[in-house]
Formats: sequence, C-alpha cells, structure tokens
Amino acid sequence: MSEQPTYTDPYALEKELRKVQALLKLEQQEDLEQFKIKSAQATIGERQKRGLTWYPVKITKEEIGFGGKLVLEIERPAAQTGLHLFQVGKNAALFGNIPGRAATDRPTLSGVITSVKRNKILLATTKEDLPDWIDDGKLGVDLTFDEVSYREMEFALGKVMGAYETRLAELRDVLLGAKPARYRDESESTLYYPSPLNESQLAAVRHVLAAKDVAIIHGPPGTGKTTTLVQAILETIRRERRVLVCAPSNTAVDLLTEKLAERGVNVIRMGNPSRVSDLLLHHTLDAQIMEHKSYGELRAMRQTAEQYREQAGKFKRHYGWEEREQRRLLKEQAHLLLQDSDNLERYITEDLLDKVQVITCTLVGASNRAIRHLTYETVFIDEAAQALEPGCWIPITKAGRVVLAGDHQQLPPTVKSEKAARDGLRETLFEKCIHRQPDAARMLEVQYRMHEQIMEFSSEQFYDGRLKAAPTVAHADLPAYDLRFAPDLPVEFLDTAGFGFQELGIEESRSIANPEEADLLLKRLSQLLEVYDPADHEEDLLTIGVIAPYRAQINYLKDAVEDNDELMGLLEHRMLSIGTVDSFQGQERDIIAISLTRSNAQAEIGFLSDIRRMNVGMTRARKKLLIVGDSSTLGSHPFYKAFLDYVESIGAYRTAWELQ
Repeated sequence: MSEQPTYTDPYALEKELRKVQALLKLEQQEDLEQFKIKSAQATIGERQKRGLTWYPVKITKEEIGFGGKLVLEIERPAAQTGLHLFQVGKNAALFGNIPGRAATDRPTLSGVITSVKRNKILLATTKEDLPDWIDDGKLGVDLTFDEVSYREMEFALGKVMGAYETRLAELRDVLLGAKPARYRDESESTLYYPSPLNESQLAAVRHVLAAKDVAIIHGPPGTGKTTTLVQAILETIRRERRVLVCAPSNTAVDLLTEKLAERGVNVIRMGNPSRVSDLLLHHTLDAQIMEHKSYGELRAMRQTAEQYREQAGKFKRHYGWEEREQRRLLKEQAHLLLQDSDNLERYITEDLLDKVQVITCTLVGASNRAIRHLTYETVFIDEAAQALEPGCWIPITKAGRVVLAGDHQQLPPTVKSEKAARDGLRETLFEKCIHRQPDAARMLEVQYRMHEQIMEFSSEQFYDGRLKAAPTVAHADLPAYDLRFAPDLPVEFLDTAGFGFQELGIEESRSIANPEEADLLLKRLSQLLEVYDPADHEEDLLTIGVIAPYRAQINYLKDAVEDNDELMGLLEHRMLSIGTVDSFQGQERDIIAISLTRSNAQAEIGFLSDIRRMNVGMTRARKKLLIVGDSSTLGSHPFYKAFLDYVESIGAYRTAWELQ
C-alpha cells in the first residue's frame, strides 16, 4: 500500500477532481458515440436486430402513475420473439413513424421502463396526456441514451469541488488523503445484536461504529462481506435515526434490501428492483405508498382526474368552440386534481421517509426527487470498488460519514473510453482511500467458499497471505469421480505448450479463440464427470462454470458443448454455465474450468495481464479449479510465472500429453 500523501499544494485536490471531471466528460462522449453508432444512425430494422427497438407496437393500457404521469402498457406482436436489451430502469421513448416525415423528425414521448414481461413493457412517461400524434402513424419504442447518470455525477463533482468549510469539504479531504481520518476508541463500541460473525468480521463492525469520517470493509472473495455489512448497518441504526445504503448495481442493492428486510428492518427500496420478488416489491416506495392509510384518498383523486381526462379525450379535432371550451375545462379540472393528488403523495412519501430506518438505492438513485433533499449521519456504499468515483460522490454529498465496502483486487468499474480508463477513471474512490488512509480499512480474513489450495495462490498474490480457509471448506474437494487422473487435486493446470494449439484472431474484432484448447478443456471436464450421475445427487447437484477471457472463445465453447450430450444435459439442467469472468462476478461454482486461450510465439497475453480479472475467475471455484493454458506464452508475465511455480509446488501441474 502506498503511503498517505502530504498535500503541500493547496490546489492539489481541486486539480485531481478537475481531472476526474474531464475524464468523466470523455467517458460520456465515448458512451454517446457508441450508442449513436449502435442505434441513432441505424434504420428501424437494424435497431430491431440489435435489440434496441420494438416495432411496430400498440398501447394496450393507459393509467395514471405516481406523480400524475401517464404509465403506458406497450405490446409488440407475439411473432416478434427476438432477443432485446429492454430492461427495468432503462430510458426509452415511444415514437411515431408518421408517413411523409423524415426519421430525424419523428415525434417522441420519453419515459422509464418499469416492467418487462415477454412482449410487453410498462413505460412511465414524463407527460400527463398522450400527444395527438399517437394516432397519426405506426408506433415503435426505442431505448434512449441515459444522460441522467452523467448529469448527476457532474453535479455531485461540482458540489465536492466547491465545498468550503463544510462537512462535505472535510469528508472530501479525508477520503482523498489530505487529512487523517478520525476514530473513537473501538473498545467503547458495544455491539447490541448477537451474531455468529468471526473475529475479523466483528472487528470490521466495531471499526465502522468507531469511525468519525470513513471506514472501509475490505472483503476478499468468500469472506462474508455482505453479512458483515448488514450487521454493521443493524448496529448503526440502533444508534442513528436513518441511514442510506447504496451500491452501483441494482442487483447489489436488491440483495442488501432483502437481507435487511429478513432481519426485520424498516427499509424502503428506491427505484425499480431488478429481482422481482414479493419481498422486494413490498419494500419499494410505490408499494409502501399503496399501503399508507391516506392512499384511498389519493387513489380516488387520481381516478376522478382520469375520468375527466377521458371525457376531454372525446373532444378531439373537428369540433366547434363549445366543445373545445368543454375540453379545456375538463383538462383543467383534471390538472388541478392531479396537482392536489401530487401534494398528497408528497405528504405520504414524507411521512414514510420520516419513519424509515434504511433507504436503499443505486448511487444515481440517491438523487431521486423523493429523497434528494435528505441528509444522513451515515452513508453505506457496497461494491464501492466497482463504482466510478463520480458516482460515489452523489450519496456522499448527503453524508455525515461514509462506510465503503468492497475489494479493489477484484473487477474494476467498466469504462468505455480507453483514454479515460488509461488516464485514471478506472481508479475508484475506494482504491484512493484504502491506499491513502490504510488505517481506515479492516480486511475480512476468513473465507467460507474455497478449498485452501484454491485460495492459497490468490491470498499470497493479492492479500498479503492473510486469508484463511474456514474449517468447513478447507479440505472440501470433489468425490473421486475419475480415479485415473488426479481426481483429488483441488487445483489442476493443464499445459498445452508444445502442442501447437495456436490462437486465432477473429476478423473485424479484437476477439480471439483457441478451438483446440477449448476442446481439451471440455474433454478433461467430461473425464472428471464420466461416472457422475445427477440422478444420484438430486439434493446436492454439482455446479460447474466454464470461463474464457474472450467472447470468440466463449462462443466456440458453447457450440462445442451442444455437440457433447453429457455436457449439454448439464447445461439444460442449469448445472453448467459458460461465460466471461465478468458474468461470474459475485458467484461461485463447485467446479470452475478456465481456458486462458492465448497461445502465440510473441508471448502476448492481451488483457490476461489484468490480473484482478484472473483473481475473480480463480476464486469462483469451491472444490475444483481446472485451468488450461500455454505456459510458454504465459510464463513471461510475473503473475502467471508465479502461478506456474505454485502449481508445481503442490503437484497440480500436468501436461496435455497426459490426457492422450
């Protein structure tokens, strides 16, 4: 870890933040450019093929949603079953394909997708009325570019840079290492709730309670970070009125919401959950409003407004002055009723938020209009090592102190602009803080996922050798399905050096495949499972993950599995999944098989050199880690050289010749 810097230049932090601001602009431009290439410059047919458009569609239902805005149920023809990228929370726009109008002149109605079911979506719009052009041509719906996130990140950065002699200014200086973080005596942090946490987890909870400015829970793979974070939140709300809990992804927010709800916490989930479960839906703000004692009055107001609106809709075009005046009066009455209902909704919302213990949302969701005026003694940010720094500042602007949880040795945030990534946008606030304020962090040291030999290499490379395997998993290996070939080895490296398995570059993309290596990996996997019968293990089915770093290799593996009856059966029963490292983040499998893919005379390994990605891949395995690769290509890189030395030292090295 780097030493805490001393800032002699008073403008150092401002300079650093201005650079982050400039990099965010670069990222926004690149994101918009990629979106335009994929969508705006394409025909409706091309956009349909890319999953960005439904066309034609029809409006099957209209209703007034919260805030008095129209919510439309939109349906595409049942015959159009093609894959698409529509999902809850994404921005979309209904458009009219009107004869005689150019594509650039199509009228649109913007909104946010709140539900996706087969061929139907719900679109919460920004308007109270349907526009007149709805009846003038065929309708379609497009995914649109999300400017809101960038606007909120830019706004938060501006607040952080402009803060002077405020609590936000102090937090900025502490988080970026210009001032030391302060702590109370941890021995004074009495824990109220009994818990089965281990000593390093309890130490992290006490540290959170002792922090005056910032605390970091550093959770390596399988160490129970979420469990520890939930316990820290429980202890905090015992002492504070209300806290904010955020994460960069909806999935992470949903998980925390569920865990807190299971512990009896009064929690409200802002935004739209991605995991639609009854428990989650019950804790959304919409559901809580519907359960409020004043909701009946609100509903009656909205229904009456809807009736007035429908009556006004009958007076459309080709009517005289009296009809137009009647229409105007009806619309005015509907508008006044909707204003009154909005005021009542605001009262209900404030009443709910006044009593809630925990509000959960994404980072950008912290700026939701219903809560943007609130402040909190403590803000918790989970998966902070996967969040762009500007995103983290959004909730921090509302905080008295901050708790960051994550692991900077796993996947970094996704950055689309290569220049922005290269110049530092991929460096997170979590990383900056843990390096500049090392005393702020408490690392969880006991992992409950992996056999100790699977854990050991990652522990040495990334965690200073501090990880320990819990007794329940330390020696948990696979049953001896294959007695011929090292069945009891939890780690196995198959070396293809000298076999002539050459990687193949795919034209018009930077992706790479190595079909022969993929075939070898699947052959070894089939050997391992040769005598395994799922029917004998219905209560405890094996789970298997196949990982490759390149999309082209993934596609080849998927095709090859379809030609293998045994493996295809596992795939159909959801015991086997194939994907990139990113798709396995936060998950685990009994067996993980990794094809490293690269094999060339120049010893070029491309983004295999992102060793954090490899750390994630290797640590998904519970009982068996099988890696296939070319040692002559990999060995020039110090990380892979160390891995080759490790597998030699534990007797886990094999050559592909041994499989013949």
